[in-house]
Amino acid sequence: MKLSNILIKGIRILDPARKNEWQGEILINNGVVERIEKVIEAGDLQDIRVIDGTGLCIAPGFVDVHVHFRDPGFTWKEDIHTGALAAAAGGYTSVVMMANTKPALDSPDLLKEVSERAAKEDIRIYTAANLTRGMKGEELTELRALEEAGADCFSDDGKPVLSEALLRKAFEELVGVPIISLHEEDPAYIGNPGINAGVVAERLGIMGADRQAEISMVERDIRLALETGARIDIQHISTKEAVELVRQAKKQSDGIYAEATPHHFTLTEEAVLKYGANAKMNPPLRTEEDRLAIIEGLRDGTIDMIATDHAPHSREEKGITGPVASGSRTEGSRDIERLLKAPSGIIGLQTTLALGITELVDKGYLSLLRLMELMSTAPGRIFKIYTGQFLEGAPADFVIFNPTEKWVFTEKDCASKSFNTPFAGRELTGRVKYTICGGKIIYE
Repeated sequence: MKLSNILIKGIRILDPARKNEWQGEILINNGVVERIEKVIEAGDLQDIRVIDGTGLCIAPGFVDVHVHFRDPGFTWKEDIHTGALAAAAGGYTSVVMMANTKPALDSPDLLKEVSERAAKEDIRIYTAANLTRGMKGEELTELRALEEAGADCFSDDGKPVLSEALLRKAFEELVGVPIISLHEEDPAYIGNPGINAGVVAERLGIMGADRQAEISMVERDIRLALETGARIDIQHISTKEAVELVRQAKKQSDGIYAEATPHHFTLTEEAVLKYGANAKMNPPLRTEEDRLAIIEGLRDGTIDMIATDHAPHSREEKGITGPVASGSRTEGSRDIERLLKAPSGIIGLQTTLALGITELVDKGYLSLLRLMELMSTAPGRIFKIYTGQFLEGAPADFVIFNPTEKWVFTEKDCASKSFNTPFAGRELTGRVKYTICGGKIIYE
């Protein structure tokens, strides 16, 4: 859609940067905010689009610092274009793509090529670069060269960096430059990845992934960050112990951050029995006690941001996506075998706002303004990514949504190439109506 004048009438303005909200009207002209007043008349403006904001909210465009667009190498699952469409449909104006592609994003030339393609999309797309060559954890990439080539953060997400000496070297080299996002799972504690080593794993007769896999890595990486002064992001936190480790570390450093996913604050390990491989992810869903600890971390500021970990996989790869039979019966054994073979991860860009409202706001854990902070200004500040501002002259990156609309996420709504989600068919509250990036309506 072409750039035009947009007048948003009578809308609830949510401004987490200033911790304020009010009723007003906004005029967007030539890509920027021209006026914000209680009432604005269209007057003689030409080519103007008027949006009736009655019952709607407007907030800074969402920022997701953790998405997998699978491009290059796995584009049957997702590509940069379809990923951008899914992001826009979810209210996101900025995302950071992870670098576990094929080939891995471990060279300046490939990083530049991917970034150039990403720049053609309607949303703002930022790119992680790998910490280690080929994500093998054996040799550091050319970190400074990648930074100069445009790396917005560094991560081997999908794999931990097991060598303490290698990670320390990376921390020392990257002090004061883009943030380092860390996947915190030590394979020494993992029998079967993607499923918690708990009551469900016992029922299925498998080993699962022990919580110590995360705890031990978070403990080590916080220690290294405190010793070196590096800025780190603990990705997709899943255990109450890891939340407490971050809480204590924040008392010593302002460079320790953490993110939580919607699935980890919404579901528990029991979901695996109901949704099969669509509830399998790394790190796995844990217990109710862990889920509540994550919510408390979001509430008290221990966890800084909500990130989707949007991870598309095809229906064929996921295999079993319904109830899992357990026990010694043949069908149960087949179900478990398919579950163990399936890749981990789910999509999340189009359901995160609604899950935040449904599970956090409507249940009284967070205010709507705090949810907006977790989804927009906080990740933007930490990763130094632009988010929309309610200031005259600022680029217009906004999401407009209905906070009370009930809806059901179905495959026909899905802009992603994949539909691997446990939230299909579930009634949710809160729906994106428009996404505006750089003054252009990119979703409605």
